[in-house]
Amino acid sequence: MSVDEELHEHAEHAKEPFDKKVAVTMAVIAAMLAVDGVMGHLLTTEELLLQQKASDQWSYYQAKSVRRYDSEVAVDMLKGSNPEAAEKYRKNAEKYRQDDEEISKEAKALEAESHAKGDQAQRLDFGEVFLELGIVFASLAILTKRRVYWATAMGSALVGLAIALSMFLVKA
Repeated sequence: MSVDEELHEHAEHAKEPFDKKVAVTMAVIAAMLAVDGVMGHLLTTEELLLQQKASDQWSYYQAKSVRRYDSEVAVDMLKGSNPEAAEKYRKNAEKYRQDDEEISKEAKALEAESHAKGDQAQRLDFGEVFLELGIVFASLAILTKRRVYWATAMGSALVGLAIALSMFLVKA
C-alpha cells in the first residue's frame, strides 16, 4: 500500500463519528497533560529554590553561631582584665543569640514551604501518569474501535485529573 493510499484510508477512518469523539477526548487529555506537566515543573523548581534559600539561612545561622561563640570566649577572657570590653562582647553574644532564633525560624519555614511544594509536585506527577494512560487507552480505542478502551481512557483521565487537583489540598 502506498503512502497516499494509507493516508486516504486513515482520512476515511477519521471521518467516523466514534473516531472523532475519541480524537476530541485525546486532545482534551493531552491539554490537561500539558498543563499538569508545566505546573509540575514549576513546582519542582520552586521546591528547589526554597530548599536553597533554607540552606542559605542555615549557613547564615552557623556564621552567627560562630560569632556568638567567639564573643562568649572573649567575655571569658576579658571579664577580669577589661570589664568594659567584656560587657561589649556579652551584648554582642546576646544579640547573636537572638539573631540565631530568628534565622532558625525562617530557615524552618522555608524548609516547610519547600516540602509542601514537593508534595504538590508529586501529586501532579502521579496525575500525569494516569493522564498518559488515558491517551494510551484512547489510542487503543481508535485502533480497535472498542468503546471499553474509550471509557477506560476517560476514567483514567478523570483519576489523573483528580489526583493532580488534589495538589490544592496540600497546605503551603
